[in-house]
Amino acid sequence: MKKHHITAIIFLALAGAAAIVSGASFLAMRKPDIIVPGPGVSEVVMLSNWYPQLKGTPGDTEVYILGKGNPGASMLVLGGTHPNEPSGHMAAILLIENAVMTSGTLYVIPRANASGFTHNDPQEGAPQSFTIQTPNGPRVFRYGSRATNPVHQWPDPNVYIHASSGQSLSGSETRNRNRGYPGRENGTLTERVCYGIVQLIKKEKVTITVDLHEASPEYPVINAIVAHPKAMGLASETVLGLEMQNITIGLEPSPVNLRGLSHRELGDFTDTLPVLMETANASQGRLRGRTDEALVLTGKDKWYVKAQKLGRLYVPYDENGHPLEERTGRHLAGITELAFSWTLENPDSALEFTGVPAYAELQEKGLGAFLRPLP
Repeated sequence: MKKHHITAIIFLALAGAAAIVSGASFLAMRKPDIIVPGPGVSEVVMLSNWYPQLKGTPGDTEVYILGKGNPGASMLVLGGTHPNEPSGHMAAILLIENAVMTSGTLYVIPRANASGFTHNDPQEGAPQSFTIQTPNGPRVFRYGSRATNPVHQWPDPNVYIHASSGQSLSGSETRNRNRGYPGRENGTLTERVCYGIVQLIKKEKVTITVDLHEASPEYPVINAIVAHPKAMGLASETVLGLEMQNITIGLEPSPVNLRGLSHRELGDFTDTLPVLMETANASQGRLRGRTDEALVLTGKDKWYVKAQKLGRLYVPYDENGHPLEERTGRHLAGITELAFSWTLENPDSALEFTGVPAYAELQEKGLGAFLRPLP
């Protein structure tokens, strides 16, 4: 009997140790990534500056302002709307750490879904973070969840009713930031974050809004720009400019029968010109193999290579995969081309910046070459 007691005590101790280690690892996700503001950053404020009710909540998040007070147009870049789509987060960080405005103002929210960075999607086996090597040592970034942390917003309803349209969606979509626009002042945390972003856009009279995303390779809308009807002219010129750089990209109209998305609701409820950009991320797909840090960084997956040969994908896919440098580079090239296309048509209200790494530079040197040393 004593032997069984000793065995039970040993197993309890091991279970306790495992719980402590895993709990500490999970709690560490609440610490936000370190972002090092570059020379172009004028000011860093919280989103609650535009919507005070967010102050002190898990939805409040940093807004980096570049070129504050410059004459010209303005652009808002939303990274991290879905924190399991890392190229948008990284593109926003590279803007913050490198861009210098010569005309106009740039607002960058790298963690648009701050709550989503504090947890993982359950049963997906995804890494909690990924590491990028730089000349000054490693930089670690969170790989979070598509949705608001249920610790911060619970329970989900059986059916989510989009407030402004009345459209019915799956209950879990109540925590999807890109189904919550234009938001509600006294709604859920997810809706209040959306409302805060809308207030920023309205009060600052933001000219262009860019929401950065990734999609699984089997998703039809991929390597594409999705544009609201009033942004379609600007998006069309941007696509032509990218094609001239040998960056193949599609153009999709914002659907009217799916509500809550940034490109639809921001265009309907504000004066901004909204677009959304998608790149190919195997680590969030359903046909992938092991979901680890290597897949996040390299995009290499043998099962997607097979799926491509079977004609199951909407994006070219070979043994080279779609690495994070390529995906981040596509976003930055799109942002740069949007600004260029706008300025070409509106020289009296220009939007211009320097210092942003070009697509070819990122492929050649890697992301780490453009990340600043940690303080």
